[in-house]
Amino acid sequence: MIPPEFIQSLLSRVDIVDVIERHVPLKRAGTNYAACCPFHTEKTPSFTVSPIKQFYHCFGCSAHGTAISFLIEYVGLSFIEAVKDLAGQVGMVVPDNDLPRRPKDGAGNEVSIEALHEALRAAMHYFREQLKDSDKAVGYLKQRGVSGEIAAKFGLGYAPDGWQNLAVVFPDYQSAAVLAQAGLVIDSAPDNGRGARRYDRFRERVMFPILDAKGNVIGFGGRVIRSADGKSEPKYLNSPETVLFEKGRELYGLVQARRAIRDSRVVVVVEGYMDVVALAQHEVANVVATLGTATTGIHVQKLLRQADHVIFSFDGDPAGRAAAWRALEASLPELLDKKQISFLFLPAEHDPDSFIRQFGKDVFTAKINDSLPLSEFFLRQLMTGADLRSQEGRAQLLESAKPLVQKIKAPIFSLQIRKRLAEAAGLAQSEVDREYGIRYSAGFRRTALSRGPRRTPSLARRLLKCLIADPLLALRPEITIPQEPTPEGDAVPVIVDYIRAAPANISAGALLYGFTGSSHAQLLADIQGEILAEWNDDFDLQAEFGKLLADMANLDRDRKIDSLLEKSKREGWNEHDKALYRQLTAIKA
Repeated sequence: MIPPEFIQSLLSRVDIVDVIERHVPLKRAGTNYAACCPFHTEKTPSFTVSPIKQFYHCFGCSAHGTAISFLIEYVGLSFIEAVKDLAGQVGMVVPDNDLPRRPKDGAGNEVSIEALHEALRAAMHYFREQLKDSDKAVGYLKQRGVSGEIAAKFGLGYAPDGWQNLAVVFPDYQSAAVLAQAGLVIDSAPDNGRGARRYDRFRERVMFPILDAKGNVIGFGGRVIRSADGKSEPKYLNSPETVLFEKGRELYGLVQARRAIRDSRVVVVVEGYMDVVALAQHEVANVVATLGTATTGIHVQKLLRQADHVIFSFDGDPAGRAAAWRALEASLPELLDKKQISFLFLPAEHDPDSFIRQFGKDVFTAKINDSLPLSEFFLRQLMTGADLRSQEGRAQLLESAKPLVQKIKAPIFSLQIRKRLAEAAGLAQSEVDREYGIRYSAGFRRTALSRGPRRTPSLARRLLKCLIADPLLALRPEITIPQEPTPEGDAVPVIVDYIRAAPANISAGALLYGFTGSSHAQLLADIQGEILAEWNDDFDLQAEFGKLLADMANLDRDRKIDSLLEKSKREGWNEHDKALYRQLTAIKA
């Protein structure tokens, strides 16, 4: 992993306002900045960015985080991509030993990432120019109902027939290692005394550029155009996996669909490139596709970052249902109670492309609205073939569901599924839970927070607020650790130790990032929101901290007096005790 010290230093140098403003227009609101939240739909701005504390918080949906988490959650970058992006902005170099290895040529020399991007970009431009001159390819797209505008939006191109067309683009075609590393050519092995031969990977295919989250082309999908001689070739051909391109991580069309997904908070996932293009042609723009591979957990993570509702749209034939079930299995560990996943099954004779061309946008949209919730698909599939009239059939149902239910981390969803399974099996839910090894935590049993008058925050919570607002306060020698049997009391010593071990200029954002995923993360996020909501521009943090120190000292003094009084009842005082009591009560007076 990248050293935590590097992340802390990076977040202390980056300006979160500059990072977010590249994607979301911000307006100054006192010392902070505000905008309508990019993570949910709203009309009144509740998204606040603090340049002083270097974090953001939404009072509508509770989204919060740092510059790194914003690039991950909003732009869709991976952690390493986000770190590299921010490091490049402030002139820092990410430690090489923590990054994926760069590819090497035949001589063992490294091929730079920049060279791979440049080669793929040049190939994309070549394919686009070839499309303009190919009546065959243009005719195919017109036959499929694709307009020039949509073709340009997705950067569609054409790889003409022929073995070495890219030699026109790359003068060093025969020797350039970057072409093979980018997946643009294939080097055949020597055969029958002949030397190795290099030729283009894509020939006589409509080309679909695959983009990463930043809009860089990282690979291609090629759709064959059937020729008169009826050559038997795979319908779709993808780039091989490279240092830039990993099918299990990427989604086709995500860059083009991002705005529509954010506006609707819904994303439709299909299987083919042409499905994405055809739906966009009919003004259904919030659509992406997996890249000829089964849906992975990483795909689901990316989708749930972008949308509140993910709808997998597969063919209604057995292959489509099998693909849907694989998507369900990949989704179970990633489910969130505040998100929704559904499945849309079209008639067996249709895919999304043919369906929307025949029936139009309104009918397809109605189908989307009637999509099957994941829970219903899950239970229907499990119950199919299980004879629930017999004890053996009910036992079979529970046994087949067990490994799947145990993958579910969303507590409320898991509870609902277990309840339905128990009803189907004719058992009490507690019996199913015991069989599945479900253990309840105190936090899960906890009831909703009281809606009565707000309590005065404890000393530990007040101290945490001060430390998040200005982490350097933890370096003050007069600070003491409140002894409280509360989550705040547990968090304070951990936070103080973390700050004291961190770089001297640690920011509030860097502090919060350091506890991402920890048991204290939600508490710190809640306090982060309180700071932005309650402490206005004129708030005197130093005065609050001084008063807090005084209150902490008074509490400590009271506890010592109480302890002395208890001692006097049990065993009496010695001279030292008497002197200490006089000293403490004199100070208190």
